[in-house]
Amino acid sequence: MKKTPPTIAVKELAIGYKSAVIAAHINFDLNAGGLCAIVGVNGIGKSTLLRTLGKVQPKLSGTIKINGKELSSYKTLALASQISVVLTEPIASKNLTVLELIALGRLPYTNWLGTLTQQDKRQIENCLQQLDLKDLQHKKCHELSDGQLQRVLIARAMAQDTPLILLDEPTTHLDLYHKVQILKLLKQLAKTYQKTVLFTTHEIDLAIQLCDKILILDGIENPFGQPCELIESGSFEQLFPADMIIFDALTGSFKVKK
Repeated sequence: MKKTPPTIAVKELAIGYKSAVIAAHINFDLNAGGLCAIVGVNGIGKSTLLRTLGKVQPKLSGTIKINGKELSSYKTLALASQISVVLTEPIASKNLTVLELIALGRLPYTNWLGTLTQQDKRQIENCLQQLDLKDLQHKKCHELSDGQLQRVLIARAMAQDTPLILLDEPTTHLDLYHKVQILKLLKQLAKTYQKTVLFTTHEIDLAIQLCDKILILDGIENPFGQPCELIESGSFEQLFPADMIIFDALTGSFKVKK
């Protein structure tokens, strides 16, 4: 029986701008149903990596394969049925309603008039229910809280119905309760719908507790694996200066050195 390729496979990837390499020697692969975080200090290249994986900007070298096919070989419309991307940039128009914004996720599948079929409408309805947005569907996006808007953007990505979902800092500006809510929601969506969800975050403690895999961008080896494996290998201890912040392997958390 033919083996199913990983949803995303990355080998010896180098990222950056023109000839300026931000990070190199990035290697990992992810299968369906998994939640993975990209962590690292500020400026290490987390957002650049995510944008490169989403073909928002070009890679410098190495390979990126989506379902066994080289990323660069995908045409725009075909790629839109493989990857959905939620970036930190403000949405184009917050004057759209929640329902209208989520419906934009169906654009890769509609005809040239953008007409929604019954299947499209069912998909949108399902996303409204899954992300608890039914009561907000007719509200304008500018009327929403940060947490509500983040749920809407995730719903749009889910409506796009792609195997791979990329999110840049999905918990930024949220309080602890809503950070946990969003990450648990992403984990549930990955498991229930067999999506591959990859996101950047500064919430390393939460990622350790909730993620199946973690990629640590450290500018050297960029270790990748299950949180328990990375803890055992001491990979998290290299993230911050040891004289200020220490990693407690027993609790899987960082502590300020007093």
